[in-house]
Amino acid sequence: MPPAPLDNLDQPAYWDDRYRRGDTPWDRGTHSPALEDALRRLPPPGRVLVPGCGVGHDVRFLAVCGWQAVGIDFSPAAIAEARRRGGPEGAVYEEGDFFALPQRLAGSFDLVWEHTCFCAIPPERREDYVRAAYGALRPGGKLLGVFFLRTGPDDPPPYSFTLKELDSYFGCRFLLEAEWLPSHCYPGREGEEILRLFARKD
Repeated sequence: MPPAPLDNLDQPAYWDDRYRRGDTPWDRGTHSPALEDALRRLPPPGRVLVPGCGVGHDVRFLAVCGWQAVGIDFSPAAIAEARRRGGPEGAVYEEGDFFALPQRLAGSFDLVWEHTCFCAIPPERREDYVRAAYGALRPGGKLLGVFFLRTGPDDPPPYSFTLKELDSYFGCRFLLEAEWLPSHCYPGREGEEILRLFARKD
């Protein structure tokens, strides 16, 4: 079966096709090593949303660390696999669209954890991502993300971007509090990732 066309990339069917074919090179089989580094800089655990959570590696790790972790993905195949794998108490998986967050979830999170979602969406939807993240957070909430520094030609997804472009997208609704290179990352990504911590403008 041929892969789903890229013009359907913002539709669940595209990602379902990738998961069902096992064409998921972003899935390294475990949580992001950068997340371990990042959690050391955060206050005590609260409620965290993981957009584009896939099969839930980061959600499960956050729950192990004491967070009430909610992963959301609009791929039924990804969420079905995340639920099949289960996880500790505190790990919840929602099938749904991050850009149209259910009202019961809006404004209810202390943290949004970004990992491979922002780079996977078409560039014309990046402002929608920022609005959705802002709307998911409580006043005083933060967005923490591991972003790829690669800025070469696109063979999307992932889509490349510069740090200056990140500043432009997030600056209208968030303040950049800190950025640093993670002390740990997936093998082969050394020097290609940066962690950024943003605070919601209230």
